[in-house]
Amino acid sequence: MPTDLARMRALDARAVRLSAGLVRQTTVADLVRDTPCAGWTLADLLAHMTAQHRGFAAAARGRGGDLAVWAAEGGADPVADHEAAAADVLAAFADVADGDQPFALPEFTAGGPAFPAARAIGFHFLDYVVHAWDVATTLEVPFTPDADLVEAVLPLAMAVPAASAAFAPALSAPPDGDTLSRILTRLGRRP
Repeated sequence: MPTDLARMRALDARAVRLSAGLVRQTTVADLVRDTPCAGWTLADLLAHMTAQHRGFAAAARGRGGDLAVWAAEGGADPVADHEAAAADVLAAFADVADGDQPFALPEFTAGGPAFPAARAIGFHFLDYVVHAWDVATTLEVPFTPDADLVEAVLPLAMAVPAASAAFAPALSAPPDGDTLSRILTRLGRRP
């Protein structure tokens, strides 16, 4: 799937800011809430999101092959940890000048080939639209992404195999479902 670095980076930045804004609404009491991700509390989800930001930032800087940078660690202040990691990944992506720059993403292909930067940033974009929904759903707050953001992520979501290790198995989309519902069900969520 061809991607344009500048476009993908801009879309990703919007998704990261959207998810970070939702994460900032989290209180200590919210951290024990169950999320749409089976078996994960909000604290678990935030640790995962923070680790993904750190891993993708490392990949942008040529260090993504180090599994330690992808480790999810629960910190004393998960919201602040997430905020710092979100700022770092945006800064790292801003420094990428070549859409073909290789990103090592061991969680996608352990020891396998690297992905071109534009495509890897597209993976991150998809993750953060969906994780923004996860956080909003957990906090029981409205999720109102811009329509163009949702439309842009649809082809990326539909390219994910129905049985992917990165997401829960795909579910059937409701016949009257909107674009966001199609994305969420493709990635194993129940909108």
